[in-house]
Amino acid sequence: MSVSIKSEHEIELMREAGHLLEKVHNELAAHIRPGISTKELDRIGEEMIRSLGCTPNFLNYNGFPGSFCISLNDEVVHGIPSTKKIIQEGDLVKIDAGLIYKGYHSDAARTYAVGEVSAEARQLMEVTKQSFFEGIKFAKAGNHLNDISKAIGAYAAKYNYGIVRDLVGHGIGTHLHEDPQIPNFPQKRRGIKLMPGMTLAIEPMINIGRADVAWEDDDWTVVTMDGSLSAHYENTVLITDGEPEILTLTK
Repeated sequence: MSVSIKSEHEIELMREAGHLLEKVHNELAAHIRPGISTKELDRIGEEMIRSLGCTPNFLNYNGFPGSFCISLNDEVVHGIPSTKKIIQEGDLVKIDAGLIYKGYHSDAARTYAVGEVSAEARQLMEVTKQSFFEGIKFAKAGNHLNDISKAIGAYAAKYNYGIVRDLVGHGIGTHLHEDPQIPNFPQKRRGIKLMPGMTLAIEPMINIGRADVAWEDDDWTVVTMDGSLSAHYENTVLITDGEPEILTLTK
């Protein structure tokens, strides 16, 4: 396994890639409303990315046909934007996005509630987000990768949620997916030792029901096997000499 350590110059480029993606997420959130199609959200978001002088890194990645992964309700990740998918009041909308700035990638995902959602759905969103923050308490030089995975999994497990095992986080840099893989559940091995200059995309994917998932016929969209709601929260994180720096979340 080869985990890249970024130079100061590379960190600056990664930082800017992260800040620009945060801006896109924040601006796109205002367009999420009942009646809009996921395809239209994708179009608006792609325009934003290109207006910043960046490239959407998901578009045509292994053949993916959209610039954003937009997944609704029981769709976990990798939902393909479509004119036939119209957002409704009460939906959970997961938007996963990334961009390339001067050859460096950023990646982040958010889950949004459309209007009024159930208390169960709201709790799932909050726990998924908090499990990320529980994990990055351990994203410090000298700790091991499994310290992050264990903390994410332990927090979500308190709520008896299904922690998706078939999909994991990843390293990121000049490629969207780099070593190491970052599970959201504990491993038998401690994993790599964390070092300053590592950049990681940490992304809990949590189901309200069972952990099992399936791929739809489009070979992309991942859904919960039992039809239960799922939430996703992700940021690009820099390991430093001290506290981790969240490159895609400055506010």
